[in-house]
Amino acid sequence: MRLKISAAILALLTMTATMIHAKDTGMNEQIAELRRLVRGKRVGMLTNPSGVGDDLRQTADILHEDADTTITAFFAPEHGLRGDQQAGVKISDYTDSVTGITVYSMYGAHKAPSDEQLSKIDVMVLDVQDVGVRFYTFSWSMTYALEACAKNGKPFIILDRPNPVGLAVVEGSPNRDDYGLIGRKWEAAPFGVATRHGLTLGELAQLVNGEWLTTKADLKVIPVPGLRRTTTWEETGRPWVIPSPNMPSLNTARLYPGTCIFEGTNLSEGRGTTLPFEQIGAPWIDGVALAQKMNAKKLPGVQFRAAWFTPTFSKHKDERCGGVQVHITDATKLQPIRTALELTQTIYQMYPDKMEITAWAGKLMGDPTLPEAIKTKPVDEIIAGWEPLLKQFKDVRAKYLIYK
Repeated sequence: MRLKISAAILALLTMTATMIHAKDTGMNEQIAELRRLVRGKRVGMLTNPSGVGDDLRQTADILHEDADTTITAFFAPEHGLRGDQQAGVKISDYTDSVTGITVYSMYGAHKAPSDEQLSKIDVMVLDVQDVGVRFYTFSWSMTYALEACAKNGKPFIILDRPNPVGLAVVEGSPNRDDYGLIGRKWEAAPFGVATRHGLTLGELAQLVNGEWLTTKADLKVIPVPGLRRTTTWEETGRPWVIPSPNMPSLNTARLYPGTCIFEGTNLSEGRGTTLPFEQIGAPWIDGVALAQKMNAKKLPGVQFRAAWFTPTFSKHKDERCGGVQVHITDATKLQPIRTALELTQTIYQMYPDKMEITAWAGKLMGDPTLPEAIKTKPVDEIIAGWEPLLKQFKDVRAKYLIYK
C-alpha cells in the first residue's frame, strides 16, 4: 500500500513539476496557429534564438521537426540564426549546422531577400523578439523583408511577441532627418518613428505596410493571446531569452532606448562588460562625483551608483573606466530617454574638453540638432521641442494598434 501511495505522490509531483516548467504563456498557441497557416507551403523563416516556444526550444527547430511543415530557407537578422555573432559583424550566407538548411544573411552584403531567394518559398514567417526601439536592427530587417515579399507576391506572417519596454508609453524624437527607421529612408513617409515607439513588431509592420509601402504586402499578424497595452513583461509570464548578445536582461532593454545615445560619444556604453547599456563611463570620469550629481536630480525610477569597469572589447578596451551604473528602482516611472539625456549633459558639463558627442548620437535619437543642443539647452526644452513631431507620429500610430 505504501508503495502505491508513494508512486501516486511521485507521479503527482512529476506532473506538477512538468506543468511549472512548461508554463503556458500563449507561445505554443501562437505556434499552433502558425502551423495551421503554413501547412502544405514552402516556408522561409526570418528568426533567431529569441523565437521560442513554451518549452524554450527555438521555433525554427520546432517547425523544422513538424511533419506537416516544410522550411526551405532561413533568413538571419543581425547576430545570425543561432545568435552566435557579435554586434555589427557582417554575416555571409551559410548552412545551419542544426538543420542543414541554407541561411540567407540579411545583415551583410544584402539587407533584403533577393527575388531568387524568395522564389524558393511560398510564405515568409517572422519570429524574433524585438525590444521596442526604433534603432534596434530587427525592425530594419522586418521592413526590408516585408517590402521584398510585397514586390514578389509572397505572404508575410508575423508571430507577434510582447514589447518588453511596454506598449503604453511613446517617448523620444521621431527621426526628422530620414523619416522612417535608421538604415532606410522612406520617401512615402512624411513622419518619423519615435525612439520608443510603443508598438509590437506586428503593429509596426502594419504601420509600415499601410503608410510606407507602395506595393502592399499580404500581411498576417498572429497576436499575443491576452496582451493589453498596459501589460508588463512580468505579467506575460514569458522568460527573458536574449534577443542579441548585448541585451542580456530586461533591465538592459528598459534602459536601452536612452543609454544607446552613448554609442554616439567617446564614452563606453558598457559593451564588453556584463552590463551593457546599464553602466556608462570612461577612463577620465570620477564615478563618485558623477553619481552624486545624478542622484541630486532625483530622476523618476532610477538611482545611480559609482562604478568602475574594464571593457574586454569595444570602446576603451582593457582600460579601467570610471562612471555609473544606472539602477532601475521603479520601471513604471522610468523615463529612459530623459534619464540618458540628463546623464549625457551632466558628463559634458563636468568634462567639456574631453567628452565628444558625434552626429551618430543625433541620428540614434532622431534629432540631428541634439549633439549641439545638449551642450546649451536644458533637457526639458529639448524634449518639449519634440512634441509636435511626437503628436504626428502618435496620430498615425493609432490606426495600427492591435492590442487595446
